[in-house]
Amino acid sequence: MKQQNDPSGALPEPTKSELEILQVLWQNGPSTVRFVNDTLNEQMREVNYSSTLKLMQIMLDKGLLVRAIDGKNHIYRPAEKQEVTQARVIRGLATIAFGGSPATLALRALGSGSTSAEELEQIKLLIQQLENQQNK
Repeated sequence: MKQQNDPSGALPEPTKSELEILQVLWQNGPSTVRFVNDTLNEQMREVNYSSTLKLMQIMLDKGLLVRAIDGKNHIYRPAEKQEVTQARVIRGLATIAFGGSPATLALRALGSGSTSAEELEQIKLLIQQLENQQNK
């Protein structure tokens, strides 16, 4: 049963812990709860297996994950591509913390850390694309 906050059918915005699980799955592909839990313990923080299992079951109910059963193994994968989820999280953050302005969010993000030359080039290309769209 999919829990939805949005009458349009959009998935709910994932919590911080749910994003950690999604990140493991996006980086490693479809995986078991054991693999996700072990990866969280190695890369992020100590998490009990039962907590990871419960959270992934909740994510399945919310529609954030899809599960396939292969014998005794339950294999989970994200229901959406990484970019789609990230865009939803950014829209939510921009609405809550930046008065609905993705531009203000981007400016704060760029000003709060170091940005590589490659990232700056990607930003310049995006700005050019947005300018071209506006000039059409």
